[in-house]
Amino acid sequence: MPGSPFIIVAIDGGAASGKSSTARALSERFNLLHSDTGSYYRAVTAEMLRRGAVPQDLGSVKRALADLRLATRIEGRSARIEISGHLPGDEIRSREVNDAVSHFSAIPELRSSLLAYQRGQAEAARKGGFSGLVMEGRDIGSVIFPDADFRFFLHADPAERERRRVRQGQVDRVAERDRLDSSRKTAPLSLSEGAVSIDTTHMTIAEVAELMAGIIAGQAAKP
Repeated sequence: MPGSPFIIVAIDGGAASGKSSTARALSERFNLLHSDTGSYYRAVTAEMLRRGAVPQDLGSVKRALADLRLATRIEGRSARIEISGHLPGDEIRSREVNDAVSHFSAIPELRSSLLAYQRGQAEAARKGGFSGLVMEGRDIGSVIFPDADFRFFLHADPAERERRRVRQGQVDRVAERDRLDSSRKTAPLSLSEGAVSIDTTHMTIAEVAELMAGIIAGQAAKP
């Protein structure tokens, strides 16, 4: 969007609701830096497990968090997290991490440790010459960027989301993760006031992305 102001797009929703695919599509279309905060929490969870921390032992979590050094590596249009100089790999999609991520993500101290880092992705996008930032997660429009220029909430039938994960070759108990993420006391998964809610159950990724892009382009075209 040449000549347009820097924009922030927040996309929230449960697992397999279409966040990542639509975020990547919007990133390409509008020259936005893509920030997948779900991968950040997975990466930190993998590091917690590697260090022997367990969600039920807050002391072990705090000790592990105290040693973490977070940085960002931009690859193409993606903002990837580095932890203490290490770029996490496929281990963040393991069954062990998948089963633990919602439990670690519910810990206020862990979420606080990532808050400034996530907000800092906007500056990374500016420095990288992008026209804006598109960030996906579960509390982006409610906590991380409540004043984002565009806020979307994607949702879909749990059975359909399970099928999507199977087609992706992954095992993910989406209903259980939804329950944990929605019921946690700190920054729960929820539809924030003013966000555009989109049911993606019977829509293709292309259709969802086109709908969101139309909203963004329409607003950007207003004087």
